[in-house]
Order: sequence, then C-alpha cells, then structure tokens
Amino acid sequence: MAHRSDQKAENATAQRSAGERAEDARLVRALGKRSIVLVGIMGCGKSTVGRRLAHRLDIPFVDADTEIEQAANMTVPEIFAAHGEPYFRKGEERVIARLLKEGPQVLATGGGAYMSEATRDEIAENGISVWLKADLDTVMERVRKRANRPLLQTPDPEGTMKELMAKRYPVYGMADLTVNSRDVPHDMVVEDIVEALKSRLLAEDLTSSAQETATGAQ
Repeated sequence: MAHRSDQKAENATAQRSAGERAEDARLVRALGKRSIVLVGIMGCGKSTVGRRLAHRLDIPFVDADTEIEQAANMTVPEIFAAHGEPYFRKGEERVIARLLKEGPQVLATGGGAYMSEATRDEIAENGISVWLKADLDTVMERVRKRANRPLLQTPDPEGTMKELMAKRYPVYGMADLTVNSRDVPHDMVVEDIVEALKSRLLAEDLTSSAQETATGAQ
C-alpha cells in the first residue's frame, strides 16, 4: 500500500509542468531554513499529507512522534502508560525544538504539541505553521482504524474527541495558515497547502525585495 501511494505521488510530480515545478522551487527558496509545521487533531492527516507535501517540494519529511519514539526507545502509547502525559509533553517540546533547527523540512507534529506555548513560540521563530482542520466525522472515521491512540482509550471515544476539539481548535486557529482536511484525494489537500504557502511566502519575498530595492535607492 505504501509503495502504491509513493508511486501515485511520483506520477503526480511527473505530470506537473516545468513552470509549476519552478514555482515550487521558488517557494522552497522563500522558505529558507524554516520548516513547514503541520498541526491539528489526531486523524487530520498530518503524516499522510505531510509525506506527499515533502515529496512534491523535494524536502525531507519528519514525523515528531516517530522521532520521540526513537529517542525514548518506546512507542507513544508505552510512554503514556509508563510515565503519563505531562512527561511525554516535556519530551515532545524538547524533540520539536531540536527538529526545528534542521529545516527546511515538512514536520508533522502530534495532536497536543501545538497546545504548548513554548512549542508555539519555537514554531513561530523557526517555521510556518499550517493547521489541517478536519470535522468530527472525518476524524472519527480515520482514528477508528487505529487502536493505539492513548487519549481515546475511554468508554466514549467520540465524546472525548469532541472535548479535545473544543479545547484545541481555538489554539490551532493561531497557526499561520489553515487548510481544510477533508474526504478528498490527499493530493488535493497538498495542493491547497502549497497555494496557501505561496500566497504567504512569495508575498513575503516580494515585500523583502521591494524593501531592499528601496534601501539601495536611498
């Protein structure tokens, strides 16, 4: 399945025109050393969409949860079970702060990562945050396929998800960009992210160039 997904991404890349690829390269140049940081609730598609986005822009993809697991030599559910959520969150802050020094890249973060003010500050300094906003039905359909979500090990997973969304969505809304993650082919969501990034970063690039020109003319 992963091979088929990778093949589709490669085909999509090949079908884009030279002009479109040049525009993507310009976007990456405007990104500089910053990371594209995907934030959002569990099941919103950060890892799946993130891999495709990284492939399209030809920059690395990094999953923060995977990095945490490698550093701890434990899975995220095992860390939660053995040490509790506060311990996990502190480690998460440290790992994300380290990863943000390694851009440019696409960095997928865990659902609770952006709730940390320290992490939000690190992302603001070293990245562009993109909230993948998904509705309850879309998220629940996706998370039901995986039984290893620590925060959903409750008698009423949907009720728990509603509570998480009510608490977290106002904070996710502080992200630089918001893109709707919905039940469409992943490449459509990737395209939405790229267009949002171009509107933001290429506008920054033009403003910076204009300021440099004005300074040089003085």
